[in-house]
Amino acid sequence: MQVNALDHVNVITSDLERSCAFYTGLLGLERRDGPPPLTPQNAQWMYDHAGRAIVHINTEDCPRTFDRTVEPGALTGAVHHVALSCSGHDELIARIEALGLPYQANFVVSIGLRQVFVADPDNVLLELNFFGD
Repeated sequence: MQVNALDHVNVITSDLERSCAFYTGLLGLERRDGPPPLTPQNAQWMYDHAGRAIVHINTEDCPRTFDRTVEPGALTGAVHHVALSCSGHDELIARIEALGLPYQANFVVSIGLRQVFVADPDNVLLELNFFGD
């Protein structure tokens, strides 16, 4: 057994439209309906340019196979952040600034990594990584 890649991140939100707009507007992800039995009213999946559904956004009342108490907007428990490998650093910074979002930038010189930290509308911290970009 081996881990090949991060498959997706699931975000529980109190405002589906707001969260989808964030991921579309900032990261350029494509919004699509989740598969049945999910409905367009309780689940949207956000796809990357390669057609992978990397962020699943669900409403608080969306049915889940493994359910637990989640409080949108609160800290995300033991998960500190979600890291995404990205390209187009300067374009992202321009989008963040145009949206007026707070962010923190970091440069790890030893490995040529530029990082941008920004929180989504439900207080999920994103680490957006740019290697050689």
